[in-house]
Amino acid sequence: MNKQEARELLRCHSFIHDDLEHPKMRSGFLGMLRPFQGELIEDNFHELMTIIEVLADELEKPSVERELISALWGICQYTRAWALHPDGMLQRNHLLTVEQISTLDDWIDTISYAVMVLLEGGGPEEALSNYRHES
Repeated sequence: MNKQEARELLRCHSFIHDDLEHPKMRSGFLGMLRPFQGELIEDNFHELMTIIEVLADELEKPSVERELISALWGICQYTRAWALHPDGMLQRNHLLTVEQISTLDDWIDTISYAVMVLLEGGGPEEALSNYRHES
């Protein structure tokens, strides 16, 4: 995956892509949560981690593009609001299992840790250490 492909996929996963009919918009990370179809798509998590790895040097720059931060932050924020918060729409409506909640929590922790480390200039090896340890 090159940087352009990574950016394109990130737009889909964060539901900010211009093409609302793009297949990944419906099945991407946020797309799989709304409307929730009963299952988490693990490949979305792995694809996001690959995107972060491909864009690592962009996230370590002194000035980071707003769209990159917005997309990654949005994925974490909306997942927390919709799925992880007890009053979020997915838990409130009893659409997630305890295992799915735990899985999403782990995924968001891993994503946010990787992004935080890169923004701090900690390097891709440390940023992806939790992910590589879990995989």
